Formats: sequence, structure tokens, C-alpha cells
Amino acid sequence: MTDTAPTDIPPSGQVTLADGRVEIAPGAARPSGPYANEDLLPVPAEGRTWTTYNFSALWVGMAHNTASWTLASGLIAVGMDWKQAVFTIALANLIVLVPMLLTGHAGPKYGIPFPVFARASFGVRGANLPAVVRALVACGWFGIQTWIGGEAIFFLAGKLIGDSWSGAAHIGGYAWTMWLSFAIFWAVQVAIILRGMETIRRFENWAAPFVLVGAFVMLWWMSDRAGGVGPLFDQPSKLGWGGDFWKLFWPSLMGMIGFWSTLSLNIPDFTRYGRSQRAQTLGQAFGLPTTMTLFAFLSVLVTSGSQAVYGEPVWDPVQLAAKTDNVVGLIYALVTVLVATLSVNIAANLVSPAFDFSNVAPRKVSFRTGALITAVLAVLIFPWRLYSDPQGYIFTWLGLVGGLLGTVAGILVADYWFLRRTRLDLADLYRAGGRYWYSGGWNWRAVAAFVVGGVLAVGGADFHPLIDGRPIPALSGLADYGWAVGLGTSLVLYVVLTLASGKRAVSASS
Repeated sequence: MTDTAPTDIPPSGQVTLADGRVEIAPGAARPSGPYANEDLLPVPAEGRTWTTYNFSALWVGMAHNTASWTLASGLIAVGMDWKQAVFTIALANLIVLVPMLLTGHAGPKYGIPFPVFARASFGVRGANLPAVVRALVACGWFGIQTWIGGEAIFFLAGKLIGDSWSGAAHIGGYAWTMWLSFAIFWAVQVAIILRGMETIRRFENWAAPFVLVGAFVMLWWMSDRAGGVGPLFDQPSKLGWGGDFWKLFWPSLMGMIGFWSTLSLNIPDFTRYGRSQRAQTLGQAFGLPTTMTLFAFLSVLVTSGSQAVYGEPVWDPVQLAAKTDNVVGLIYALVTVLVATLSVNIAANLVSPAFDFSNVAPRKVSFRTGALITAVLAVLIFPWRLYSDPQGYIFTWLGLVGGLLGTVAGILVADYWFLRRTRLDLADLYRAGGRYWYSGGWNWRAVAAFVVGGVLAVGGADFHPLIDGRPIPALSGLADYGWAVGLGTSLVLYVVLTLASGKRAVSASS
């Protein structure tokens, strides 16, 4: 088979509806074989029913979580004031919304999940590279969120049981009861996974408003402790608006972008159920920047208040809630944390890797099996180290994630929008020997762009506390701009390599 299929061969077995959506033609055989299963096949047009409200609600449910809270409060902990922190997060979410909408376009149009979408650029087999990278990132996120949920159980039980629980003997730097709390929360999530997605969807319907109310309650509590809302706004920046702030601003911005860079790749996993492009575009535009900015505003005010009350910012909401002596208030706050963590962890950190691991071996790994693999790997990544301090959490973990995933996003956008002009052949996405088979199922141009972009994006980064030092010190000047460097480099390089090799990636009109 040639490196790419001739572009004058029209897609077979698919039809384009009046609204632009594409599906398998009535009467045509559905894709089958080693690269297809029920979870990866295109959603029929009648099954794409999500509205603008559904996508907005999805973002409300995912953004109102403890990790989002610590994202903003962590900026206060490293020296910003509330205005600087909210500005940084609002700008980051407006920026990341752009690739979110661009990659999300393939979902409503073709009904395909992220790993199948990636086959167009990386190859039917090569798509496993970005899929596994994305899946491993999700494992890290799942582990971090599970650790947060375990913390909530640990502090709650400590208040109710007493010193025998909270002062238990330490193992590996933490009380053995903390490890037990982590295991309990992990087991609860696995039990929900085994009950299926319908249980998860029902849970999401009420979790988001419950968590938002909890955030406002915490704001009221902190303002009451601080003697009013004035002290929450009055805490000064330790950086000012000069060089010290801008030196911290750029890596912080890249970290904030890195927070949702995962979803900017696998958003087709959700938009494939969209009723129209308008639904996913407006729903995400309304849901992501506004929700994240509001939640960031609440979290930075509460963290500023904690600085006024306790003399230092308490960036972890679980530890902040544990400072109250009101048992009812404590239970409410920590239950809110549990609900929020459970909500986002299932929706944001299991759906994608379940599809990604299924894509590696479609005939052997189902969606449910992929989710269980995620839960196990999440423990082996040592999430307690990633979450141990705001410096490592924001600059190391989020910075590395953003740099690598920005590289993949650049390739997807370049291939789908610049070269293919949004035209895909559904049947060939699932079979060997088609126009997306390239060389043995791999597109070397995408792999080369990914490697070069990834090295430039994260090669000069400080990996502390994971490891000491920078892998490539000469690239340290690029480290603060990892996501932008990765996305820009891979996008340009992929286009140049494709055109220079004389291969046009454009599929025939569908």
C-alpha cells in the first residue's frame, strides 16, 4: 500500500446529511475487524442528541471540583493576589477553548471518539501513541482526584473518631489511616464503574449544583471568620505587577492551559453525541470559560481569606475545611468535596482512557475493562507525590501534561483543518490498507512532529519533585511556554513534512 491513499477516491459507504453530519450509509456494512468494536464505532445521527444545555452542564459538572479549586488557590499560595490569579485562569481557559472547539468539531460531524479521530493523522495503528499518552495522563489525574477524596475521608473520620485515627502510625510519610482512606475512595469509584455509565449520568445530574452551593457556603464561612469580605480582597500580591509577576505568570498560564489540555484532545469522546456543531460550540463556549472563572474567583477569595485568618494561605480545601470546629459544617464541607471529586473523576478521567485503552486492543478490551485498567494504573503513578505541593502540582505536573498534549493537539488541528479541511472517510478509519494506513498503520510525519514538539516543549523543564534537574538544560528557556511551543512546533512541522513529501493529506469530499 502506498504511503497515503489517492485523494481522488471518494469515501464509500457513508452519507452526508443536510446539516453536514456524516454517518454510515443506510444498508452499508458497519466497520468490523480487529480495529473496531461497539464502543469505537461512529454514533448514528439519530443517537447524536446532546444540546447546548447538555454541553454547558457537562462543563459545570467537570469544572466544579477540588482540583479546579486547588488550581486557583495554588496561585495564591505561590504569591499572586486574587486579581492576578483570576486573570491568569480566565485567559488560560479562553485560550484552551480554541483547540477544544477545533478538535471537538469531528465529534458531531462524524460521531467518532478521540482515538479513532487520531487515526486520520497518526495512522490506524499509530493512533495508539497519542491515545496511550492521553490515557496515562488521565491515570495521573484519576490518581490525584482519588487522593483528594481519600483526604476528605481521612479528615472527616479524624474529626469523628479522634486522635486514634488522625494520629495513627505513619507509613511512607502518611498515616496508615490515610492510605486506608485512599483505598476506600478508590474502591467506591471502582464499584460505581462496574454499575455502568447510566448510574454515572444520573449522579452527574445533581452533583454540580450541590458542589457550587458548597463553594458559596465555604466563602460565607471564611468571610465570617475574616470579619467580612473586605479582608478577602485586601490580601496583597507578594509579586506586584512587575518582573516578578510576569516571570511567574507564563509558567502559571501554561499550567492552567495544561489543566484542560487533556479534554482539548478527547473532547470528541463527548461531542460525538452532539446534535449539531452549534450545540457543541455554544455549549462549550458558555460552559468552560465562565464556569472555570467563577469557580476560580470563589476559590481565590476563600484562600485569600485563609491567609487573613491563619497567617498563611491554605490552598487545599480539604485541609481548610478540617480547621472548623463545627462538626455539622465539617461534614457538609467534606461531603461536598467527596461529591465533587467523584463527579469529575468519573466523567473527565475515566471516559477517555477507557476508550483509549480499548483502541489499543479493540477485540479484547471493552470500555469497562479500560476503565478498570485506568483505576489500577492511577495508583502505580504515585499521585500523592504529584499533589504534594503547589509548586510541583502547577509547574511540574500541569506543565509537563500541557507540553505533551499541546503537541498532539497541534497535529490533530493541522491534519483535520489545514490539510483535510474536515473531510474524513469513516470506513477507512477502521480498516487496514485504507487511506489512513500509511506505512504499516503508522504515519511517520505525525510521529516525527510529536517527538520534536514534545522534546522542545518539555525537554528543558524542571521535573522536581519527580526527579532532580532538567533533561536538556539548553532548552530551559522554552520550558515556561511548553504548551504553546509543543502545539506550534508540531502543527507547523506536520504541515511542512506532509507537503514536502509530496503527499496531500486531503481526503475526497464526503
